Amino acid sequence: MLCFAGAVAWHTLAPHPDVRTDNAYVRVHYAAIAPRVAGQVTDVRVQNNDMVKVGQVLVELDDRDYRAVVASADANLARDRAMVVNAAASLTRQGPVIEQARAQVKTAEAQLTFSESDAKRYEYLATTGSGTIKTHQQADSTLLQSRAALDGAKASLEAAQAQLKILQAQEVSARASVRASEAQLEQAHLNLSYTRIVAPVDGMVAQRGVQVGNYIGAGTGLMAVVPLSEVYVEANYREVELRHVQAGQRARIHVDAYDVDLEGTVVGVPAATGATFATIQPDNATGNFTKIVQRLPVQIVIAPNQPLARLLRVGLSVETTIETNLADVVGEHRKAVQPAVASLFPPR
Repeated sequence: MLCFAGAVAWHTLAPHPDVRTDNAYVRVHYAAIAPRVAGQVTDVRVQNNDMVKVGQVLVELDDRDYRAVVASADANLARDRAMVVNAAASLTRQGPVIEQARAQVKTAEAQLTFSESDAKRYEYLATTGSGTIKTHQQADSTLLQSRAALDGAKASLEAAQAQLKILQAQEVSARASVRASEAQLEQAHLNLSYTRIVAPVDGMVAQRGVQVGNYIGAGTGLMAVVPLSEVYVEANYREVELRHVQAGQRARIHVDAYDVDLEGTVVGVPAATGATFATIQPDNATGNFTKIVQRLPVQIVIAPNQPLARLLRVGLSVETTIETNLADVVGEHRKAVQPAVASLFPPR
């Protein structure tokens, strides 16, 4: 009797190299399929439980409206490119226009010089009696006209030079319009491509909730694609059982549904307990506090090259056993942090 009691006590109190739990389930990060644009469904190419490959078309939307937008954006781009050509041609033409205005200024200056000399000559003739007053007045009038012509030529030159800056700004604006139209055309092509909804990952279709004829908005959930090759096990161990658990340890996985065993590897001890991210977290700040041992969801990945792993489905319950070999996790951690602590407190 004493031997039996001792054996029970040893089995209960002695540390065990293997830690087991039946609070474990198959999990996966699945892809929720939703459209990026609104439209009416014209074709649904998959059913629940179908296996699909990445890039495979799942759903098609009516694309006629989006093709019209592409055509409109394409026409706008052609128009804006023509405006750039026109602005560039006007800018090129403005150089000779300025040179022509400069030549007109020089012509007007030469004419003014002649008119000034002519006016002085007729003024002298009129004062000496050799010329008539009429010819003197005509020379003065021609002088005034030459001065006005020079002022007009200078004004035309200034206007041509100012027009050059305007044309340069118009060309910059036209090129900016082209870039904007190119972006609109690219967005139109993208929206058109979004009418073909494709699988983002390899996996199995689940939760299909779309039918031909439905009008769906952007972001409406259509189905899910579950990558069964990426399933893992989430094993909820009590915190007191994790003393010797660390990443890389071997784990045995018993699948209740098929009564088969698989191999796995521990990814690591998580950053928080399962209750930490719960929608309604427990409030332990009250006076009637009762200590409850928490559980941490330890992630275990399925070892490769196991044909029976294809039987796993998300949500299945399993039993996991981690072979810890009584690893000294605390001691290894102390050795790892000891140099850092020593650097913070150097000896005096």
